[in-house]
Amino acid sequence: MTNLIFLIPIALFLGGLGLAGFLWSMRSGQYEDLDGAAWRILDDGEDKPDED
Repeated sequence: MTNLIFLIPIALFLGGLGLAGFLWSMRSGQYEDLDGAAWRILDDGEDKPDED
């Protein structure tokens, strides 16, 4: 039972840390272009003209 005295604050701290990381990623624009990475993986980059 005395372990809960240590585990509950640690769990709350880690949860708050995860929430802070998520909010930081939202504010920095990490989730603005969700489809861009999916299309970039399919693009082979060969549509650019050759510059000889």
